Amino acid sequence: MKDQSCNTQIHFARQGEITDAMQFVAERERLDPIIVRDEVALGRLIIPANTNHLSGKLEPMSIGKVASVKINANIGNSSVDSDLEGELEKLRTAVKYGADTVMDLSTGGDIDAIREAIIDDSTVPIGTVPIYQIISAVDDAADVTPKEMLDNIEHQAQQGVDYITVHCGVLREHLGYCYGRVTGIVSRGGSLMAYWMTSHDEQNPLYTHYDEILEIARCYDVTLSLGDGLRPGSIADANDAAQFAEL
Repeated sequence: MKDQSCNTQIHFARQGEITDAMQFVAERERLDPIIVRDEVALGRLIIPANTNHLSGKLEPMSIGKVASVKINANIGNSSVDSDLEGELEKLRTAVKYGADTVMDLSTGGDIDAIREAIIDDSTVPIGTVPIYQIISAVDDAADVTPKEMLDNIEHQAQQGVDYITVHCGVLREHLGYCYGRVTGIVSRGGSLMAYWMTSHDEQNPLYTHYDEILEIARCYDVTLSLGDGLRPGSIADANDAAQFAEL
């Protein structure tokens, strides 16, 4: 794991510093930079800005109570259709029509190359769900090890991903409550973690290794989105939970 001092915006804000990213956000939001710094320090305003993306084309933005409402767009290739240029076109179209952030939810093809191209080209923060790439490399999601999960999270952080969704709140003791839900576990990430826990009869590794995830995030200033792994949804959305529901 990368060994360096803390690089997070919240760290600098709590030291009383107004970073270039905070200044940029203040100008975009028409706010006093001091307000931006203080809200970041309190944890009520986030600036998703990986240090590696920040050194590229990223134009810092903010999400929080004092900021304007933001719009996210999801893109990503599938295992049956992999086209790097197509994903870049999706990115540019999303940004052109007002997306403030974009999530790359690619599940197949050359995921690394697509992600790197998207980050290099993007002026807006890029988010991912690391478990999607992790399971694409195995035949069975149960074969993934906790180390592989952490290694991939750090790999994506090194590439410049600004925020990641980790389904660390779906715990082993919650699984019994999932039976009988009309739509099962709707969240794909949640269902994958449930399947892993059921297969191994162990606790969610994203929960037990959460401190290590925080250390990775701290090094690269990656924002964590804590995935709602048991959200309600439609019957169609529940297809990803089928494997777990059949257990």
